[in-house]
Amino acid sequence: MEKFKVLLVDDEEVFVRTLSERLQMPDLESQTAFDGEQALEVVRDGIPDVMVLDLKMPGIDGMEVLRRMKKHYPNVQVIILTGQGSDKDEAEARRLGAFDYLQKPVNLEHLIEVLKRAYQNKMDRPLKTDTFSEA
Repeated sequence: MEKFKVLLVDDEEVFVRTLSERLQMPDLESQTAFDGEQALEVVRDGIPDVMVLDLKMPGIDGMEVLRRMKKHYPNVQVIILTGQGSDKDEAEARRLGAFDYLQKPVNLEHLIEVLKRAYQNKMDRPLKTDTFSEA
């Protein structure tokens, strides 16, 4: 598998930094963002293959980030990873195009498998043009 880029987005900085360190693998490059606005800025500078996204964040929440990502970057696979989600949130995230919906705490090996499946899904899909314009 070639190297793929993952953006980890969560307002719990210690959690997201620790997760980034634990995901160090030869075929994975991770970046971090600590809120929705920062995540969108990072994406403008370099589109990730997969985004791991928390729902409950100050400012632009995860659901709005997911909406914008799927509108402007449909090829990015978004995995929701939340500790405060509900069945309603899961249904909405999936409707908006989330690749998967996981609850914290998450088993690291399971998350790695989901990341790899998400990347493979991206590679198997016909390419759409990713463009960004402020919504």
